[in-house]
Amino acid sequence: MKAISVAILLLALSYSANAGHNANAWRNKVIYQVLVDRFAGYNSNSWSSCKDLKGYCGGSFKGLKQKLGYIKNMGFDAVWISPVVENTDLGYHGYWAKDIYKINSHYGTSQELKDLVNEAHKQGVWIMLDVVANHMGYGDISTFYPFDRNEHYHPACEINNWGNQWEVENCRLAGLPDLKQENNFVKNELKYWVSWIVKEYNFDGIRIDTIPEIPVWFWSEFHTSANVFTIGEAFNGFVDYLKKYVPPLDSVLNYPMYYAFKDVYMYKQSMTRIRDVLNEEYSKFSDVQLLGLFLDNHDVPRFLYFNNDWTLLKNNLAWILLGEGIPIVYYGTEQAYAGGNDPNNRESLFPNFNQNHWMYDYIKTINDYRKTVINYNGQAYVERYVSNDFFAWSKGNTLVVTSNVGSGGSTSKTISYLPYSVGTSIVNVLDSSEKHTVQSWGIYVTISNGQPKIFKRL
Repeated sequence: MKAISVAILLLALSYSANAGHNANAWRNKVIYQVLVDRFAGYNSNSWSSCKDLKGYCGGSFKGLKQKLGYIKNMGFDAVWISPVVENTDLGYHGYWAKDIYKINSHYGTSQELKDLVNEAHKQGVWIMLDVVANHMGYGDISTFYPFDRNEHYHPACEINNWGNQWEVENCRLAGLPDLKQENNFVKNELKYWVSWIVKEYNFDGIRIDTIPEIPVWFWSEFHTSANVFTIGEAFNGFVDYLKKYVPPLDSVLNYPMYYAFKDVYMYKQSMTRIRDVLNEEYSKFSDVQLLGLFLDNHDVPRFLYFNNDWTLLKNNLAWILLGEGIPIVYYGTEQAYAGGNDPNNRESLFPNFNQNHWMYDYIKTINDYRKTVINYNGQAYVERYVSNDFFAWSKGNTLVVTSNVGSGGSTSKTISYLPYSVGTSIVNVLDSSEKHTVQSWGIYVTISNGQPKIFKRL
């Protein structure tokens, strides 16, 4: 009887641990994305910034561990780290695997990776690992492990037509040898590997690279093997294209919304564009709140490269952090980095750990407020007012107002459809001197110098 009770307890504990890593548990996480090689060096107090962005710069697991406080103090409770496996030459980014069971020695040791994850968990921060199942690195495949035979790969051909799905799934991305998932050894090895690496290092979720380049059927099995939250990358702006991957995966990076953000906040097109994309996503996805919201990452030029108006960036960040989806902020955005195409968008963060930078403070202010709202992203999103230059929405008792008029611009609107009853007093989280009392006709909001607003009950 006692043995049965112990078995039941162990089963319950196991279920509890797994449930802590599922999609619903990730719903309210706020994610900070880093390239391990570009964040902080082995001794982060002496590491100098990188001179050659095409090669290794010296970032390490130990350096990232030392700087977890910088990330946590900004209000993030999850970190997405780049792939950690051994890479072929110059694979500083992690996407050119050589041996998927070895840790990239440029970043540190296997134990130092475990130490990083353990310390993050002690500080209440989850770690999401970036993984690649589509290809290996450049070089002689006989030196790769475990995929060291020609039969493990599709015949050599290049992806030239991204509208041809067969070509996308069977040919090579930039000449990288394309794994043949229909080969049972390849399929089973990838499934075993992702299960092993998640358990071995106690990762809380995975981001999956290049998901459209592998047949959909594979992702169902891969997701089951990982047994944690899965978010895939499909570099595509069409909702219909992305929807076929959710399920089997839990989520995808929201590229359709990324392109809408570019149009609206970078190029000042009508803000109704965001509403249109969001409405389409509501009609196609069962849970839009799980999609990954972002504006910068390692594959696209940074916001400030396209438009150097920090005020517009602040408005876009308000949508990322308080809109409909899981927020993801790329390292360096908080220091107003403005790098262009790869590799210029992969700058070293060190020595710029400036916690007094007003973009850092802005992100921290919003994240800290979000933490005060229980189940923020689990609350219903309600559109309140949309026009060409003005967008207001609410979640629960939070009212967010953004615009695309930019620095020096102004606009005023009466918002009559509010989440508050008449007589309610509200205050702007970003400027406590701004207060309103809700009237029978609503509130009159004036945007000055293009600044966003976040209102809460007083």
